[in-house]
Amino acid sequence: MSVFVVTGTDTGIGKTVFSAALAGALGGYYWKPIQAGIDPEGDSETVVRLSALPADRVLPEAYRLSTPASPHLAARTDGIEIGLDRLALPRVDGPLVVEGAGGVLVPISETLLMADLFAHWGKPVILCARTGLGTINHSLLSIEALRGRGVPIAGIAFVGDPHAENERIIPALGKVMNLGRLPHIPQLDPADLAAAFASGIKLPGV
Repeated sequence: MSVFVVTGTDTGIGKTVFSAALAGALGGYYWKPIQAGIDPEGDSETVVRLSALPADRVLPEAYRLSTPASPHLAARTDGIEIGLDRLALPRVDGPLVVEGAGGVLVPISETLLMADLFAHWGKPVILCARTGLGTINHSLLSIEALRGRGVPIAGIAFVGDPHAENERIIPALGKVMNLGRLPHIPQLDPADLAAAFASGIKLPGV
């Protein structure tokens, strides 16, 4: 079973759209272990709409929290305690795409960060990053946080309008593979997303 973990330099940068495209391209499964905020929909519902995968390939979350906040705060608000025992990677008969919540150092609990969970899994991580202003700092800090915990980094994938220098300097300074760029898609649908992903992203070993 091949596993890719998708994380981001921040929240709202397009990692769910990237995850949907990746899971669809691999013909695999998608899992969002911790969903915080479900109005108007959770990320799993977004992936069902955009990936063209059968609905049963989108696995139920381990934690589905109603409050749109950091997982540790959402869990506290909902009266739930997040435990590592429920966050074991599911076994599936194909590739698995796992999407983290928020950025690399988002707290899951009072003692556990998202990057700690990635280190526990030990699977390759794809870091999604904006192309625009501020992304150099956010990306390099995220790479350092992952590498400092021994998390394998499959590469960085940019999301947004082209920015040749940012897309060059970040992989060079961070010493990570540049997987390409997923552009903004005005009319987002499964066919256009799949085409943009196929032309813009190159995954290692795929």
